[in-house]
Amino acid sequence: MEQGPAFEAVTDSLAEGVIVVDAEGILTFFNPSAGRITGLKREKALGRPVKDVLPGLGLHETVASGRSASEIALSFGSTNVMATLMPLMEDGSSITGAVAVLRDMTEIESLLAEVKNLWQSRQLLESVIESINDAISVADSGGNIIIVNPAYSRLTGLPREAVIGKPATVDIAEGESMHMQVLGTGNPVRNVPMKVGPLKRDVLVNVAPIFLEGGIEGEVAGSVGVIHDISEIKRLTNELTEARGLLRRLRARYTWDDITGESPAIRSAKEQALRAAETPATVLLRGESGNGKELFAHAIHNASERHDEQFVSVNCAAIAGSLLESELFGYEEGAFTGALKGGKRGFFEEAHGGTIFLDEIGELSLATQSKLLRVLQEKEIVRVGGTEPMTVDVRVIAATNADLETMIKEGAFREDLYYRLNVVPIFLIPLRDRREDIPQLATQMLFRLNADYHRLVERVSPGAMDALMKHHWPGNVRELQNVLGQAMLNMRPQDKVIEAAHIPLNMGAAAAASAIQTPDRVRKLKEVVAGSEADAIRAALRKTKGNRTEAAKLLGVSLRSLYYKIERYNID
Repeated sequence: MEQGPAFEAVTDSLAEGVIVVDAEGILTFFNPSAGRITGLKREKALGRPVKDVLPGLGLHETVASGRSASEIALSFGSTNVMATLMPLMEDGSSITGAVAVLRDMTEIESLLAEVKNLWQSRQLLESVIESINDAISVADSGGNIIIVNPAYSRLTGLPREAVIGKPATVDIAEGESMHMQVLGTGNPVRNVPMKVGPLKRDVLVNVAPIFLEGGIEGEVAGSVGVIHDISEIKRLTNELTEARGLLRRLRARYTWDDITGESPAIRSAKEQALRAAETPATVLLRGESGNGKELFAHAIHNASERHDEQFVSVNCAAIAGSLLESELFGYEEGAFTGALKGGKRGFFEEAHGGTIFLDEIGELSLATQSKLLRVLQEKEIVRVGGTEPMTVDVRVIAATNADLETMIKEGAFREDLYYRLNVVPIFLIPLRDRREDIPQLATQMLFRLNADYHRLVERVSPGAMDALMKHHWPGNVRELQNVLGQAMLNMRPQDKVIEAAHIPLNMGAAAAASAIQTPDRVRKLKEVVAGSEADAIRAALRKTKGNRTEAAKLLGVSLRSLYYKIERYNID
């Protein structure tokens, strides 16, 4: 069998070895790759019988049988070979020779072994990364995330499938991608603060470049980042800072959703407070103790334009009169014996830009009232022992359970301050005058008390609720919470329902009586309720100087209902 120049030129360029024999099994073609693979020199192989030169190849058997064979594993010294043998035929019937194609498997097997080692190394690396408690992310040279560990998902709140193959910016809530910076500069970065994930967790990020051995010098192949969660540390630091600050410096915690009740009285108060929140006007909250005045103050601040600023709450009755002025307005160094070096900021300075809530405003001395009036009129304070006025931008919400009008007549409260405070008066009706809110209030309180006392109380029984509805509630909402807390502690851990028997002793009599009432007893309770309503109406009429329209607003009832009750109770 003869091969032309073109055939030889093509086969000589192949990486595979090509061996051709004629019908007698004599080697007629032997390309350079065949010599390299078998270790034979071409000139010594050609013209000789293949069974003598390469007896293990089996090419002479292909000539004899005319059958092809593929994927035959052979070895020539240290070279592993995969051979394919095919007969050559003329006119599709007579065998004119055979050809063998040899593929050198040594290099391929070496590559396969290297790939296997690389894969094992990757698995080992991933196992190490997954076992590390710190969050780790790895980006390729294009800035796409290729590896993250479980700690990363726990910290960021992002599952692996949400970030793999995505740009390194995918997890950033606030800040710039340090992966992209490192990939651009080739320089590591350390302790960079940022926020990550949908929860905006506070973290510190360290990112280092990856350079591959044998790669182009200076070319960054990727980057690895270690993310440290500092949200808990930051929270504790903030708490410590706040604890070292003012005793009554608070963050407004409550909103309108925390003010429970659907009675006309509570709806009216919320509507007034909501309108007030939309303005910078001073608000005066009126009503008995324990009725939620501080709750309203929080909600007004949170609904105002100042909601992102400081909220400072001050109970004027809880601070000694001799100290209250210096606590409110601060003092200069040396103002009095024991004054701190450098002086001290007061509550109004701390509340600058935000809101100050002055509870029990009726407890202020006349001297302190005079200073407070200056703040409201001039937006300025003067520290105790100081002479220079300081401008403050503070929204004032005041509260009291005192009868300020009577105090003015008695000379205990400044009339001009009263008018400055009473810009938006909001009256909170006692719980006994809005009893329809008690079931909803009780349900809400059970959730909080369950968390406090580690119980699973589901509801209040009809008998117990009847006792709650009939109680006079001198302590208002605060007393209701106290009663429910005591009732819960009187229950067995497995009990789910507050029964009449669980109600504290001071309410137990009413609870027990509710189950065995006689007509006389029912009548007396109705008389008590009627007496309370009559007293509330008379008080409202006194405060409004007989103005029934204003009295109806104060009581949170319709004018028609007020006229009906005035007639029913024969009120002059």
